[in-house]
Amino acid sequence: MSNQTVSPGALLAGRYRIAELLAEIDGARVWRAVDEVLSRAVVVDVLPVGDPRTNLLFDAARRAAAAADPRFLRVLDCDMFEGVTYCVREWAGGRPLERMLATGPLTGQQAGWLAREVSEALENLHRTGHAHGSISPSTVVVTDAGAIKVVGLATEAALRSGGPGTAEQDVYALGELLYASLTGRWPGATPAWGLQPAPVEHGRLMSPRQVRAGVPRSLDDICDRLLADPPRHHTPPITSAAGLSAALSGVVGSSHEPPNQMDETVQVARQNGSIDDATQVVPQAPPPALDPTPPAYQSSNGHAETAAYAPVEPRPARRQTPPPANGGGSRRRSEEPKRKGSWGGRILILLAILALLSVVAMAQFLLKGAMNNGQTDDPGTGSQPPPATNSKPATTGTVAKIVSAKDFDPEPAGNGEEHPKDVAKTYDGKAGTTWETQSYKGRADFGGQKPGVGIIYDLGASTPISKVTVTLEGDGTSLQIMVPKDDTTQSPAAVSGWRSVANKDDQPEGPVALTPATPTETRYVLVWLTSIPEEGSGTYRGTIAEVSIQK
Repeated sequence: MSNQTVSPGALLAGRYRIAELLAEIDGARVWRAVDEVLSRAVVVDVLPVGDPRTNLLFDAARRAAAAADPRFLRVLDCDMFEGVTYCVREWAGGRPLERMLATGPLTGQQAGWLAREVSEALENLHRTGHAHGSISPSTVVVTDAGAIKVVGLATEAALRSGGPGTAEQDVYALGELLYASLTGRWPGATPAWGLQPAPVEHGRLMSPRQVRAGVPRSLDDICDRLLADPPRHHTPPITSAAGLSAALSGVVGSSHEPPNQMDETVQVARQNGSIDDATQVVPQAPPPALDPTPPAYQSSNGHAETAAYAPVEPRPARRQTPPPANGGGSRRRSEEPKRKGSWGGRILILLAILALLSVVAMAQFLLKGAMNNGQTDDPGTGSQPPPATNSKPATTGTVAKIVSAKDFDPEPAGNGEEHPKDVAKTYDGKAGTTWETQSYKGRADFGGQKPGVGIIYDLGASTPISKVTVTLEGDGTSLQIMVPKDDTTQSPAAVSGWRSVANKDDQPEGPVALTPATPTETRYVLVWLTSIPEEGSGTYRGTIAEVSIQK
C-alpha cells in the first residue's frame, strides 16, 4: 500500500476505514476515517513509503501521547502498514481560529480568554520538557461547546519537516495569535492565515491599540511584552507560558467558562454564512464509514481545513436533579402520590374557607367605617394617616436607565465630535467594548489643546443621582461628574454651562466610583475627562469601558 492507494473506502491496518481527504501537507495526507473497532470518527495522518519524516512522526506521536492536558487532542495510534506510516488522532467538531478571524477580530475578552486557555495548556506541557512546535490560528479550535482544543501537538511540526520546537517559540507564536485575534492583522512582514500584515511605524510593529480602537490597554501591554524587542516603557518581556498565563488571568480572570460574547460571535458568523451549520452538529453516534461530512474549505496557506481537523466536543448534557433520598435510597414520602380524600371532607374544608373569608370581609368593613369617622373600635389606638400623594418611593441604589448618550467635544477648542459611533459601547453591559478619545501628543491634558472631552448621558427625565461608576482602561485618568448649572432638563452646549459635583484625579485602570457631595437631581450627566493615560511614544488616549449611574 502506498500513499496513493490510501483512498476513500480503503481499510487501513484492518481497522481504520478511510472516508475523506481533509488536507495535504508537503506530500503527507490527512484523512477523515472511522475506527471500526470502537465505532468512532478519527483523523489519520499518512506518510508515503520511505518518507524522511517517518522517524520525526513516530517521535512526535510518542511525545504527544504523554501530554495529559485535555485541551490537547490525543494521539491514539501510530504505526506502519504495508509500507506507509500512519498516525491516528482524535476528531472534534469546531471552528479553527483561522476561520473565525476571517469574519473579523475578536473582542478583548474573547481574545484574552482564548490565549489564556492555550497558555495554560502550554504551561502544563512545557513542565514536561516538551513543546507543541506549531501554534497557529489553524491549530487552535473553538469547539461547539465553547471549549478550546489545540490540534497537532508535536505531529503538526513533524509533518511540516520541523523539529520539536522550543517553549520560547510556542510563547512567541501565542503572542502572534493574541495580536491577530485583537486586530485581525498578522504581526509579520507578509500576509499569513488569510490576514494582511500589521502596520509598522519607524521600523517597529504598531501596538494593537494603534491598529484597532477599543483594544484594552492591559492586553495591548501583554502583546507588547510578548512580541516587542525590547518592550515599550521598559517593561519586562514575557518569555514563558507560566508568565503569560498569570498575566492573562489578571486581565480576564481564571474561569474556564467561555465568555458570553464568544457565543455571539459564533452566531453572527453563522448568520453571515462563514460557518457551515453542518459543522455545528455534534453526532450522538459515529457516522457510517463513508457518510459525507462538512466539506473541506481551502485556507489561505493552501491546505484544506475542516471541522474534522479536530475531534467532536459533545455539548454537556443538561443535568437532571436527582430526587432527594429518605435515607434508604427511595424518594421522600412527601413526593409520593397522596391519597385522594372523600367528597365529604372536601366540602367541609370549602365551607370553613368561606366562613373565614366572611369574617375577614366583615372586619375590614367595620375598620373602614371607624376610620371614616375618625376613630377605631379600640379608643387607645389612632388610625395611621395615609401616605402623602406627592412622596417619592425610595430608590437609592438602583441603576438608572440611560436612554441615550453622545460624545462631548465642544468648540472652539474641540472639533465637535470624539468617536461618536462608539459612545453606546459605554453602557452596553459588555466590558470588552469601549469608547476612546482621539490620540493626543505631548501632554496628558489633551496636548494642552482643550480642557477635556467626555460623554453626556440622557436619563430621559429628572432623576436623583447618588453615585456614578466609570470603568476606565489605562492608568492615570482624571475625571469629573458634571450636571447642568441651571436648567437640569437641558443639555448645555458649552463647558461653562456645566458644574462639577464629583471628581477624582490620576485614577488607575478599573472601576472608579464618584459620589456627589450634595443631593443631585438631573436629567443629563456628563462624564468629563480632564487628563488621560499615556499609550506610548509620547501619545495619550483615554478609554471608557462602562458607565453605570445609580439613583
